[in-house]
Amino acid sequence: MTYKDIAQSVIELEAGELLKLSSKLTGVFDDAVNEVLSSKGRVIVCGMGKSGHIGKKIFATLVSTGTPSMFLHPGEAFHGDLGMVQPEDVFLAISNSGETEELVRLIPFLKDNGNTLISMTGRPESSLAVASKYHIDIGVENEACPLQLAPTTSTTATLVMGDAFAISLMKARNFKPENFARFHPGGSLGRKLLGRVSDFAKPAVSVGVNDDFKTVLGRMAQSEGGIVAVIDRGGLVGVITDGDIKRVLSKHEISSFVDFCANDFMSADPKCVSIDTKCSDADQLMNSFGVNSLLVVDQQEEYFIYQNLNRR
Repeated sequence: MTYKDIAQSVIELEAGELLKLSSKLTGVFDDAVNEVLSSKGRVIVCGMGKSGHIGKKIFATLVSTGTPSMFLHPGEAFHGDLGMVQPEDVFLAISNSGETEELVRLIPFLKDNGNTLISMTGRPESSLAVASKYHIDIGVENEACPLQLAPTTSTTATLVMGDAFAISLMKARNFKPENFARFHPGGSLGRKLLGRVSDFAKPAVSVGVNDDFKTVLGRMAQSEGGIVAVIDRGGLVGVITDGDIKRVLSKHEISSFVDFCANDFMSADPKCVSIDTKCSDADQLMNSFGVNSLLVVDQQEEYFIYQNLNRR
């Protein structure tokens, strides 16, 4: 058996177990989602070991999709971190066995504190499952580990169930791309959906309508966006792109270039946007016309260049 064969068997085994996982869903899942939606607190995700690692990913997905959440390490919980858990919080405990000591020991505190307990375990009869108001079954028949010791399929199942939980909440809250972008302002999605052209536009290079070919070439070399604005009597009358330059070079003899001026090969009526246009709208306009740059005009009739964020 090759390593490729081993990899394929692992993938097929885990995929098969995930398909079985969907059949384990009951109305309890709906009730658990509604419990979180009606709560005024956060979802406190808690897990130990490998379940803890998966829990951190679930917590990260929850907070980035509109559900207030935090991760609590069960070991640290007994050394002061339980002070972060408020009565209005919903507690999501993750344990494949449902008997993880560090989690089971938290049950008396959670009951006394008035927290709703949701658990994800692979054993509905376990201590954690029985103590929960809502238990979500994540049990699998086989681990991908040939020794049936290393958490593999079970952690995958837990992660998928966590995704299902987070996405259900996301859809219930009508969470939109704009909301997602607010939690990711540093990423490309945040720039596209929240940013304005003014945040990224750079001053445009310009030439006069009667400037010769050599002057245009020199100004084009100074343009970062491969585009030059053509101005006549203080107003924009056209643009010249690096594509326009290439077309001139391919169609005419070099000796004839001295007779060309900007007016001879510019594109009239260029596509422009205002300085306060959303980046997403400007990108969509560029995509529709198959261009990578747009001219931008502000209130003082000054010109800038904006480039597609996806192609930078």
